[in-house]
Parts: sequence; structure tokens; C-alpha cells
Amino acid sequence: MPASTTLPRLTVAVTGLNATDSPGPGVAVIRALRETADFDLRIIGLSYEALEPGIYLRELVDRTYQLPYPSAGTAALLERLRYVREQEDVAVLIPNFDAELHNFIKLEPQLRALGIRTFLPTLAQLEARDKLNLPAFGTAHGLPVPASRALHHAGELLAAAETLGWPLVLKGRYYDAAVVHTLAQAEQAFGRLSGQWGVPLIAQQWVGGQEINIAGLGDGHGRCLSAVPMRKLTITDKGKAWAGITLEDEALLTLARRFAEATQWRGGFELELMRAASGELFILEINPRFPAWIYLTAAAGQNQPAALLRLALGLPVMQQEGYAVGKMFVRYAWDLITDHTAFQQVAALGEL
Repeated sequence: MPASTTLPRLTVAVTGLNATDSPGPGVAVIRALRETADFDLRIIGLSYEALEPGIYLRELVDRTYQLPYPSAGTAALLERLRYVREQEDVAVLIPNFDAELHNFIKLEPQLRALGIRTFLPTLAQLEARDKLNLPAFGTAHGLPVPASRALHHAGELLAAAETLGWPLVLKGRYYDAAVVHTLAQAEQAFGRLSGQWGVPLIAQQWVGGQEINIAGLGDGHGRCLSAVPMRKLTITDKGKAWAGITLEDEALLTLARRFAEATQWRGGFELELMRAASGELFILEINPRFPAWIYLTAAAGQNQPAALLRLALGLPVMQQEGYAVGKMFVRYAWDLITDHTAFQQVAALGEL
């Protein structure tokens, strides 16, 4: 990509390059980073599979390196990142998957020693907002959270339904969910979700209403530097937003600020909310990273990934207040054409 003659060069590595019907945030994060006015960026993609579409978006990603799966542990990840750092002058790394965050957080001191900076929540913050711990988290911080319980085997479904009521929401450990109305549906969903994500699953009390998400950025000292709420207009069969619109609602911004202040949250986050018919807001999930729709924040005037980049570098970031209300995104499918030799290089050599 053409080099800037005025802006300082900076290399940033980003994970989450899958861009399917349940997309990772990486491509959207990169789009937002490309709009920074602070740096001339070289973007390094970090992938797990050879068919992640972001690998082949060469107008966004300059080069890609494959990582070991999170289950391989921190030693394998650190070894690979050492190699990447030898090839590329990576200054900042932005992880975007829930399942990988634990390893990256544990490696923060080693990464800093390599010259790679991150801006991530602490392990305590990560575990406190985990789906399994969400009810206790809500109680501790005075945040509205539906009742839930952990399920280790299908035999616990009936007792969970008797406590929480039908319909019931069954959630995978990291991703995916199903709303079930009968025991038979629950048993089928349990088999599918546990087969894909393992146990425990989470059974959560169903709350009807309007789905709203908030993308935010905490400075680690109790300040919410940015918060942009979005109402889902269209969702996929997996519950992912396929279209959404920014909202003007002080109650939503107040909730995001309360979350950042109560938790001293450090880094990007997403609050998945349900507004009941009564107007009451419930936090269904707290995602410890940017959402896949994060580019909407940049389009609305609050570029959260660019602000996180500054935080990682220790640069000052002002609290952002205004954003464009009524700004919409509509996701679409696009046939990305590449050559088989590019795929073979990623699959065989782990880089492109």
C-alpha cells in the first residue's frame, strides 16, 4: 500500500479475520483502523484457518500469519508471535475472539518485552463477566441481569426450566445460543451446543423485548471513553445483527458508563441488552472485546478501534460524546475471488 510522507509508520496485528454469517470483529476493526488520522498503518492479519476471508482482503490486510488454536496454550502462541515479531515490526496487537483472550492476557508481559503492546481487560475482569458468572457479576455491581444457571448434562434441563421458566435460552460456553420452548427442543439444542462448545452450557431466563447492543471503550480507570448504542434491525438465525441503526438514548449511555465505572473496564466491550416492554433494560451478555459491527462506531463519529490503538501506545484519548444518530449498517455477502496458490500458501506455510 502507498506509504504516507507525513504520518509515522506503525504496524498493527489483528485477529478475527473470519467474515461469514457469524463474523469475527477483525475485518471491521481493520476498516476502522485504516481511517485513523494518527498513523500510516501496516496491518498484519493473524488467522486460525486458511479460509478466513480477511486473509484475502489485500486492500485491508498487508500480510497474514497463522496462529495455533487457543487450545494449544500460551507457550505455542508465544513461540509463533516471536516469529511474527521477527518478520514484522509489530507495535500493537488487537485480539478479537473471546476464546483467545485468556492466552493473550496471560502473555501481556512477554509481549511487551518483545515490543508488542496490547490494551486488554485483566484476567479478573475477563472471568467476572463470563456467562457462568454473569448473575453474580450483576448482583455485585448493581447491574440488571436475567437469572441463569450452569448445565453440565442434559438431565439438568427440566430442573432449570422449572426454576427459570419456558421459553429458556441455552447458550454455548463462548458462542451460539438457542431459544427452546419444550424439553424435547432443549435436549436437542443441548446436544448440538455441547457437541460444538463443550460443557457447561448456560441456561438463562428468557426476556422478551427489543434487542439493543452497545459498543464501548473503557480506559481501565473507570471512565467510559466512548459508547455507541445500536438497535438490531435484522438478525440471522444465529441471532447476529445483519442490519442495525445507532440510537439516541441517555439511559443506554448511562448503563455503559455504569459498567465501565463499576468494573474499571480496560479495553473494548459490548453490552448485549434486551429492553422489556416495561422499558427495563437487562444485560444478556458482556463481550470482552469489540463486536463485529464496530465499524459503525467509526462511521458514526466515534472511532473506537483507533482510540484503543492510542491507549495501547500510552497516548492521551479524550472522552467522546457526540455521534451520528440514525446511522445504519447493512451487512452483505460478497464473493471474494482469489487464486488457489494463495490458499495453498496459507494452508502449507501458515503465512501470505
